[in-house]
Amino acid sequence: MSMQNCYKILSNEPLTATVFKMVLQGDTGAITAPGQFINIKLEGKFLRRPISVCDYNDATITIIYKVVGEGTQQMSAMQPGTLLDCLVGLGNGYDISKSKNPLLVGGGVGVPPMYNLAKTLIADGQRPVVVLGFNTADEVFYADEFEALGIEVIVATVDGTMGIKGFVTDAIKDLDYDYFYACGPLPMFKALYNATDVSGQFSFEERMGCGFGACMGCSCKTKYGSKRICKDGPVLVKEEIIW
Repeated sequence: MSMQNCYKILSNEPLTATVFKMVLQGDTGAITAPGQFINIKLEGKFLRRPISVCDYNDATITIIYKVVGEGTQQMSAMQPGTLLDCLVGLGNGYDISKSKNPLLVGGGVGVPPMYNLAKTLIADGQRPVVVLGFNTADEVFYADEFEALGIEVIVATVDGTMGIKGFVTDAIKDLDYDYFYACGPLPMFKALYNATDVSGQFSFEERMGCGFGACMGCSCKTKYGSKRICKDGPVLVKEEIIW
């Protein structure tokens, strides 16, 4: 691996039973917008694993990932000091110039990119309201970290064990916002699409091959033609989406 793609694991710890937080040390210069992702090469695996960036600074990248298959299982067992080959600064990320009074909606493992987005919006003088959706209280993570940013944070759980009982769409009914940014599962996106009167940006999670637009494996149809989620996305604007 080249030095440019070499990242050292500083920490790798569980946040919940299935969700882990990993901090990587290395070059972060390629990251230009919140909502971009990195693509991690894993030993014995043909395809890299795309993971959204939760936060970053001059020297480190924080990612949060859910153990859902062999690759992420492999990642969860990695020890500090391990070196990883990562492609960094992939995807288009969120365009924060569209909002003044934004709503951020994260569902489950779609929560992490909302954190750096919230920080970026605050630095831009905007005051985002954040809604985080989970199935149950045991799965909630990062609510405290969002609150520490000094913004309003609303948690919704499907079973009502924490925060508002129901889905993120139940939590946004009485909120005042002029634009939204979202990341999460497709059913949440469709519900949010129908429940909102304003424009917004959705960050899609697709299985990817290369991560930089060469293989066309993650292309999807939009109102403006076919787009590759890894290169032209993962963020798509509400008005271009075809369900």
